Amino acid sequence: MSEKIVHSSGKRKMAIARATLKKGKGNVLINHKPLGEFKTEMYRMKIEEPLIIAGDKASKIDIDVNVFGGGISGQAQAIRLAIARGLVEYFQNDKSIKEALEDYDRTLLVADVRRKETRKPNRSKARAKRQKSYR
Repeated sequence: MSEKIVHSSGKRKMAIARATLKKGKGNVLINHKPLGEFKTEMYRMKIEEPLIIAGDKASKIDIDVNVFGGGISGQAQAIRLAIARGLVEYFQNDKSIKEALEDYDRTLLVADVRRKETRKPNRSKARAKRQKSYR
């Protein structure tokens, strides 16, 4: 029997994360570095949320995430989304994980589609109309 491997992805702003989940010892690698080396503690805790909610089941799989683009906040949220989606797909027979993730925070499974508004030509900002100044 072949080993079960799941690929999932998550996007937030300009950041794109791709996660690969397979049976293992509970190691989480982000761009080939352990999760413990992720820059800011607040964002590291954000990334750990789906792993904590999944509980003991998450400790039986290895997660390898590649992330690029955007800033650190967008990357952390993209990683979080990719991991949560991967966990749901990996344990698709167990509906309790999906329900627990949805109850905790909907954005763990549903992407936030808001993007930066594009800059308009001949203007310095992204506003639709130029403000008038009468004084």
